[in-house]
Amino acid sequence: MTNHWADIANANVILSMGGNSAEAHPVGFRWVMRAKERNDAILISIDPRFNRTTAVADYHAWLRTGTDIVFLGGLINYLIENELYAQEYVREYTDASLIVAEGFGFEEGLFSGYDQATKTYDRQTWNFDMDERGFARRDPSLQHPRCVFQLLRQHYSRYTVEQVENICGMPKETVLQIWDLIAQTAAPDKTLTILYALGWTQHTIGSQIIRCGAMVQLLLGNMGMPGGGVNALRGHSNIQGLTDIGLLSNLLPGYLNLPSANLQTYEDYMRTRIKQPLVEGEVSYWKFYERFFVSLMKDWYGDVATAENDWCYDWLPKLSVPIYDILHAINDMTLGKMTGAFCQGFNILAAFPNKAKVMDGLSKLKYFVIMDPLTVETGEFWKNFGEYHDVDPSQIGTEVFRLPTTCFAEDDGSITNSSRWLQWHERSAPGPGESMTDTEILGELMLRIKKLYQDEGGAFPDPILNLSWNYKRPNFPTAAELAMEYNGRALEDLTDENGQVIRRKGEQLKDFSELRADGSTACGCWIYSGAWTEEGNMMSRRDNTDPYGTGNTIGWAWAWPMNRRVLYNRASARPDGTPWAPNKAFIWWDGERWTGADVPDFPLTSPPSAGVKPFIITQTGGGHFFAAEWLNEGPFPEHYEPMESPLDRNPMSPNNPLAFHNPIVRVFEQDRDSFGSNTDFPYVATTYRLTEHFHFWTTHARLNAIAQPEKFIEIGEVLAQELGISVGERVRVSSKRGFITAVAVVTKRLVPLQIDGRTVHQIGIPIHWGFKGVAKKAHLTNTLTPFVGDGNTQTPEFKSFLVNVEKIGGTA
Repeated sequence: MTNHWADIANANVILSMGGNSAEAHPVGFRWVMRAKERNDAILISIDPRFNRTTAVADYHAWLRTGTDIVFLGGLINYLIENELYAQEYVREYTDASLIVAEGFGFEEGLFSGYDQATKTYDRQTWNFDMDERGFARRDPSLQHPRCVFQLLRQHYSRYTVEQVENICGMPKETVLQIWDLIAQTAAPDKTLTILYALGWTQHTIGSQIIRCGAMVQLLLGNMGMPGGGVNALRGHSNIQGLTDIGLLSNLLPGYLNLPSANLQTYEDYMRTRIKQPLVEGEVSYWKFYERFFVSLMKDWYGDVATAENDWCYDWLPKLSVPIYDILHAINDMTLGKMTGAFCQGFNILAAFPNKAKVMDGLSKLKYFVIMDPLTVETGEFWKNFGEYHDVDPSQIGTEVFRLPTTCFAEDDGSITNSSRWLQWHERSAPGPGESMTDTEILGELMLRIKKLYQDEGGAFPDPILNLSWNYKRPNFPTAAELAMEYNGRALEDLTDENGQVIRRKGEQLKDFSELRADGSTACGCWIYSGAWTEEGNMMSRRDNTDPYGTGNTIGWAWAWPMNRRVLYNRASARPDGTPWAPNKAFIWWDGERWTGADVPDFPLTSPPSAGVKPFIITQTGGGHFFAAEWLNEGPFPEHYEPMESPLDRNPMSPNNPLAFHNPIVRVFEQDRDSFGSNTDFPYVATTYRLTEHFHFWTTHARLNAIAQPEKFIEIGEVLAQELGISVGERVRVSSKRGFITAVAVVTKRLVPLQIDGRTVHQIGIPIHWGFKGVAKKAHLTNTLTPFVGDGNTQTPEFKSFLVNVEKIGGTA
């Protein structure tokens, strides 16, 4: 979230797209209703289904799943051509005026630099035109044919309202009505907030969909504004914390990058990570990357990490593939390249695509360890559960160990929610039976591995033997110890530019501005610095004072970074430091410093006259329409069809088969024949969640099982009539990967769409049921889904795939 849950109440228009916020986030949805009560806010719901969000929305449109970029790209075109964008904001606060270098181009669905053999882009041409001082050239009039604004305009000129109707299946009149409503929020006294969830993320172009939403908000001047931003509604309460703390395989804590194999030296690594300003006078906060990295390595290795050994950089693994993610790991399992695996709090058999492939991978391991509070499907993949999981245990040689863990309420700690809030909680009760906390299990494991290296040696023991492990109980680091560690501390007395001591040796840091690149500070996660300072545990605060009436209770818990609740909030004021509108006053210049309802996302005493732009973390100081090096498919989002499409072409690039699907899609060679055709599988399926269940866990709870006892699919009335299916009849849903059976819910919530000259039917499949728990046993939904990932994050494409539906008789 660039903003936060309570801030939704400040919006004038709310676009719920790529997520069913009322159903999947019912507690957070109260802020949407608060906005409607306080501001007469307009709620727009765009979804493949008429859902619970739609039920209270003011406007609704059905959309073919996977076509969000077409709708958003068309909106960008509409705003620019009708001059309905926030012109001063775009000119002053974005990269619109920067000139792109000669050589960059786009033709028939592909950007310059595409290599068909490797299915990758050489991004050397995706750069700005630099002057002799190394700064990007610009045209403040936005008229230069190669300035970002004109390239943006040219790129999305193809995204006409007729194309939106043709590809998304949304009537032209509806499209224009919604675009007009959204365009109103370019006015200084109005803001739009965008709410999205996995309906945007889980596509092969998911990252680009999200960025396209951010570009819309930049055009409208809604980034950094109260009631604005692009807000990801996370599927779990601590998924935000998972990515923050570096649990993705290509990341270190605080979104630092794990080095790739071509960066064997520390100098090369820093050269690629330190981002100097591309525009004169801008901040480009990533220029301080070395402070964050060195402090992390000092936290991990203490006195052993020195400047002389490059802070133990050589000890870090170097990635030989772009992302060694779960897709890659499972693929390696199926090839017999992996001996064993740990699965911690992850029901991988149910949660990852193509159940048959996951099953094949798990079955080829020598050992498998699962850490979970419940007996979930993954831990019992080797057992036979009849028609819902028909296996022969005698043919599976994997030895499975189950380590029962506690749940979050049975341990102290913090949870980082979607709003980037770290909220501390105390243990409510001890765990049952022989269960242990995850921390205790991992602490014991670390000590035993270290002892094995000490006793028996090994090929490369240094990173393990020298790892700092200075906890009071080494086998059980407490949550408080870990929290103080990720906040950071001074290893020596720290002084300011005047030589005055600002932090004594051993003291907790105030925030990440005190980090040093000389080895005098240690910090486990730089963005969390400030969460546990010398003043104590900031995460446990419970002051809900709201002096400005914005919902910005900055004394409640602690938010990264710097306890800031709205990112880029300097953009909520004009270039001269005054609010854009009195009713949207949030951060402003009082003559001496920036002040207002939030912690300023800006140098506190840097006056507006200094000319520094609000987006201080970017190299240009502005929000980026042109992603020179961030995303793998191209600097502008472009529509590509899902890997399984109901169409035989990409209508945006009809003459280039290389641009049918995402040209850099993550797909493994052995899976290229696993995708179904729209001839054999004529219907589009999408997955979703229900309020009554929480992923795969609450089917273990009897009350939830009573509320939603049995797996079902939603099928539109028109398709049901064509197939002779009645309400409550059992159906078989099949894809190229397998089949499931379920009860048919025949509904008006799904309607046929007219797409590129043909009728397209969509069905909906909830994810929750499996063969464990007290609810009725069922096939896992991911039996159907393809083993393919987004071109950047590798997130699987759960939201758009092809199936067939057949009546099999019987009723629920």
